[in-house]
Amino acid sequence: MGHIDPTREVFAAFRANDREGPIHMLNLVRLRKQAAYPDGRAASGAEAYAAYGRDSGPVFRRVGGRIVWQGRFELMLIGPQEEYWDHCFIAEYPSVAAFVEMIRDPVYREAVKHRQAAVEDSRLIRHAVLPIGENFGEVPAP
Repeated sequence: MGHIDPTREVFAAFRANDREGPIHMLNLVRLRKQAAYPDGRAASGAEAYAAYGRDSGPVFRRVGGRIVWQGRFELMLIGPQEEYWDHCFIAEYPSVAAFVEMIRDPVYREAVKHRQAAVEDSRLIRHAVLPIGENFGEVPAP
């Protein structure tokens, strides 16, 4: 069974760490071949995920969200060889509150039904934004 939505406990921990400043959310998404809509409508996973992006996009932008990196998965060099991802991107939000505002928005809540139908498995990993170092493991002082 894939990971599609956060648990209540993890989401509570996410909200409790409401520090100042932006957050980056690394998104790794594997789509179903056929979307799994509860009402049985026919669509591919790609079509359903595109509907999610189209319908949620205005809310994402309104709260100050933006895509800061996007890539196309090519090869798992280190990790489970059977893992692959159809969408790989980092979304930036100005704050934890902005992310929470987005997912509570009624338009977003309707749009997320497309994501739930489309996604077979996913990872959503929150990061603090740090200055960029020149070497592996180097985090320069701000």
